[in-house]
Amino acid sequence: MRQIYHLQGLDCASCAQKIEVAAGKLNNVKKAVVDFPTSRIILDTHKDAQKEDIKSALSEIVAALEPGVLVSEAPTPKVRVDVLTGRNLAFAAGLLSFFTALFLPAGLGKNGLILLAYFLAGWEIILQAGKNIIQGQIFDENFLMTIATLGALAIGELPEAASVMLFYRTGEFLQGLAVDHSRRSIQALIAIKPQIAHRKQGEQLVDVPVVDVKVGDVLFVLPGERIPVDGIILDGSSSLDASALTGESLARPVETGEEVLAGCINLSGLLTIEATKEAAQSAVARILDLVENAAANKAPTEDFITSFARYYTPAVVGAAALIAAIPPLFFAASFESWFYRALVFLVISCPCALVVSIPLGFFGGIGRASKQGILVKGSNYLQALHEADTVVFDKTGTLTSGDFTVQRVEAEPPFTEEEVLAAAAHGESFSSHPIARSIAAAYGQEIALSEVSEVEELTGLGVKARWQDREILVGSARFLAQAGIEMEAVGSFSGVYVAIDGKRAGIIWLSDSPKPGAIEAVQRLKQLGKRVIMLTGDSASAAQGTAAALGIHEFHAELLPEQKVEQVDAIIQNSDGKSKVVFVGDGINDAPALARAHVGVAMGALGSEAAVETADVVLMTDNPFAVVEAMETAGKTNRIVWQNINLALVVKVVVLLLGAVSAVSLWQAVFADVGVTILTVLNSMRIIRAVRD
Repeated sequence: MRQIYHLQGLDCASCAQKIEVAAGKLNNVKKAVVDFPTSRIILDTHKDAQKEDIKSALSEIVAALEPGVLVSEAPTPKVRVDVLTGRNLAFAAGLLSFFTALFLPAGLGKNGLILLAYFLAGWEIILQAGKNIIQGQIFDENFLMTIATLGALAIGELPEAASVMLFYRTGEFLQGLAVDHSRRSIQALIAIKPQIAHRKQGEQLVDVPVVDVKVGDVLFVLPGERIPVDGIILDGSSSLDASALTGESLARPVETGEEVLAGCINLSGLLTIEATKEAAQSAVARILDLVENAAANKAPTEDFITSFARYYTPAVVGAAALIAAIPPLFFAASFESWFYRALVFLVISCPCALVVSIPLGFFGGIGRASKQGILVKGSNYLQALHEADTVVFDKTGTLTSGDFTVQRVEAEPPFTEEEVLAAAAHGESFSSHPIARSIAAAYGQEIALSEVSEVEELTGLGVKARWQDREILVGSARFLAQAGIEMEAVGSFSGVYVAIDGKRAGIIWLSDSPKPGAIEAVQRLKQLGKRVIMLTGDSASAAQGTAAALGIHEFHAELLPEQKVEQVDAIIQNSDGKSKVVFVGDGINDAPALARAHVGVAMGALGSEAAVETADVVLMTDNPFAVVEAMETAGKTNRIVWQNINLALVVKVVVLLLGAVSAVSLWQAVFADVGVTILTVLNSMRIIRAVRD
């Protein structure tokens, strides 16, 4: 059972970590994840957990750790950052006091203004540090800044103490603006959920909340509006902008009888649609659910940084204590000098740059992918995509269109071509497989379903049925061989074999063309150094023809669904253990293989519940090149994340070393903390910019 709450006013990344750890220890909570970029906490609870009790306990934790943060079940819309707050006005007064003091001669007046500036800028930080110490929450930025600046005051460095607090508050303010802008950029990618629907009631139109729309309701969608729920067009024609769902920039024409998805924008004509799904099950709701809940699956890099920060700050505080104590005690060094160096050490130790920028970078990558029509269920899958060196494709419906065309019918005497085609069409009449639809289209006559009985479909093999009191077998050569009928596969087409009353009747040959983008996808993956493999249940000859057309040199044919899983498992077993294997399928028959791969990618499966549930990544278009886009987005995201890690660690290590030899002042140490945090946040925001760079 999952409960999600919004943490209104959460601006401190290290505090978010503390809330996450404390919430994870609550009774009946199995796992807690704070998603800092969206200011939410996701709780996985036991079935018998009472929602009221969980929320009450969570509110107590948040009130203790971050008194200014409110716990709510729904987000509070915020148009812009509120700059004119009491704390910001006090901070501005502190700045004015400090700069006024700079123009005064040394004396009580100058020192008084500097102390006033210090307390106006830092009173809240000092107060929070005191509260945290009482609650046993010591090692955070409030504690570090308080100890460092009070220490500076104690040794008579009044201007430096005030400037450190002012600089820290300035950086905190700029960091808040940057994080807020980043959050808004991310939210803009997924803010596609309609709120109002125009429902027909009698002869009138009534505006109702989308959540009140029921299956079967008749709705009107005006030009310029988003389609409220998934439905079927009853009347009208138009062009739809589906870029928010699929990432495709071109408008898609639609007309009466076609299915439309929630979230698409109606560009031109008036549409009358019949709702086929309620709001919670519509396409846009599933997209929002996938993107917003992706935070629950953290990447290994995020988990590492969380653990690292937990031990890193106390370790640096201990090192600062040793720096302050050992030289004066054992080497007769100046206590004031080494105490100052220890203060520099304290200021630098805050890991905010890592804690803020890394989850922001991964969430930005997930947002960027959603704008491309790629739904990634967690940053762990985004990292796994980056680490993958093998991409395994299903053939039919993934690399090829799945729209089979009957090329010719071969009949064996005494059967005729017409008789073979009719038997196959009736035998496959209850199947939804693309081949069955192609055979029915080639037959071109009305199928008498009343004449068909005892239908038995064997997945991956074929169909057995009775038609006009005759036993019909329609399927693969293996299927007929199991019935004692030997038939060899020849040619580069897919062959459907037909037997009537235990005798060979003929073969129906079909062809399946590659999808647009399939050849480019394979070529690009090879350029990226990926191993490309194709799996199919089709005949070896048909698979060879498709593989040759696409430029794939490794393929396995005539596989049942469970054999595809065995092949994926074998590929994983033969890997070096570090690299990842991606499987791309149509999301229904390939569900077992999707689940077995390190990353399961469902192709063109927006309307498939099985795909959405099973796959780790869902591509909302039928273009195989989206796989390349997903991997390139994953690569760019991981590069930016590691740029942030390296920048933060290198700057901190350098300043720590310089601080140990007294080459760094307190305000420079603050830049190593807050300044680098701002830089890494701005760097993370690069991933959210225009998709096509």
